Amino acid sequence: MGFSEGNAAKGAKLFKTRCEQCHTVEQGGSNKTGPSLFGLFGRKSGQVEGYAYTDANKQKGVEWNEDTLFEYLENPKKYIPGTKMAFGGLKKANDRNDLITYLKEATK
Repeated sequence: MGFSEGNAAKGAKLFKTRCEQCHTVEQGGSNKTGPSLFGLFGRKSGQVEGYAYTDANKQKGVEWNEDTLFEYLENPKKYIPGTKMAFGGLKKANDRNDLITYLKEATK
């Protein structure tokens, strides 16, 4: 099972409670504990200028899209062993679908 369109409003709430403390989504948003997510879709891992990524993240070379994010967000440390992202993941597929649907709009 992969990504399917979710509820962007629910995704926005998930972002606010689970992601916003470490990431920004708006254009010109700063890197925080995690990199800015603006322009996320179509970008390769480890590519935000000014953010100190781990070698594991830079070398993964994954291109972020709905399907790669769906897998990554379930368990980031399993998807990119050696990442410094402390987030444990979203186990529920519906939560991942909602968050990705929100991110598709918010990071343009």
